[in-house]
Amino acid sequence: MVWLTRMHRCLGFGIQSPKDYAFVRYVINEKWPYYAYERLGKNDDWRTRKLGRLYMRLANWRQPTAMELDRYEEYWKAGCSRRLKAEGRGMNTVELARVDIDDDWETVEQLLRRCDERSVVVVEDIWRDWQRWHDIEQDERVGTTYDLYYCGIVLFDKQRYGHHYKVNF
Repeated sequence: MVWLTRMHRCLGFGIQSPKDYAFVRYVINEKWPYYAYERLGKNDDWRTRKLGRLYMRLANWRQPTAMELDRYEEYWKAGCSRRLKAEGRGMNTVELARVDIDDDWETVEQLLRRCDERSVVVVEDIWRDWQRWHDIEQDERVGTTYDLYYCGIVLFDKQRYGHHYKVNF
């Protein structure tokens, strides 16, 4: 049902910015098999595998040096060619992070305070609380967001015109 309602938002249709289009087309909705797909997530359910592969592509695109590793650790590490150091929530600047929409607001707020123009934050399960997702979208520190239904991707580059995209993922 989700796919049908977002069918007209496939593959970056309607996105005017070349950078945003390339991000949707070649990071979010990349269809070519990556080098690590076969060895990752063999026992995962379809949703975990789909999100894990997205997170691997995000790590491949951003190439962070440190992040808080979580249940998707094997995917994050597979996408990063650099040696990825496990850091806790005490990092000074966030390069790449994942939170859940159900996390308490103080945790999310602390994370947003440590973001800069290169930061990428993934908010998982945004469909559980649309109001909270819209509050994150409207935050003054946020630049561009991508609503993928199962998760949202938040970019903080304020030098570019901010936009909020709904993408069929």
